[in-house]
Amino acid sequence: MKYITTINEQEYEVEILDEKHVTVNGRCFAVDFHSLSDQPVYSLLIDGKSYEAYVYPADEFWQVLLVGRQFQATVEDERERRLKMQAGSNVAERAEFLMKAPMPGLVVSVPVQEGQAVEKGDILIVLESMKMQNELKSPRPGSVSRLRVKPGDSVELRQIMLSVS
Repeated sequence: MKYITTINEQEYEVEILDEKHVTVNGRCFAVDFHSLSDQPVYSLLIDGKSYEAYVYPADEFWQVLLVGRQFQATVEDERERRLKMQAGSNVAERAEFLMKAPMPGLVVSVPVQEGQAVEKGDILIVLESMKMQNELKSPRPGSVSRLRVKPGDSVELRQIMLSVS
């Protein structure tokens, strides 16, 4: 079955061929994907190159942290896509986006304030985990409606850190 994955408004057609091979937009890759612990940490080998990824489901998308960058990915299969197209539906943005910690870590900085207007891609929080600093960015425009963390705070996996409405 084919899946349509959307990351940063870019669509990718993904087909799982077997346990060790996938195609992305028609290009074949040899892959190996294993969970490393009871945390959402995965070892990913793509054509012999090794990566570590944090992957967990959020409300309407998947949070992915890979190579120090956070992505929001939506995934739908071909059937879901056809049904949406036939119904002519548009997915409405939620009134509020809750930024949750993609992994346990330490809040290094919060370069925004409550009430501040933000654009898609603006850095909302810098989170340190496993000696890496990760810039967590806004997935859409809005304003910071509630800050729940400050620099120096420790956060747990999926802890709500702030909201954008």
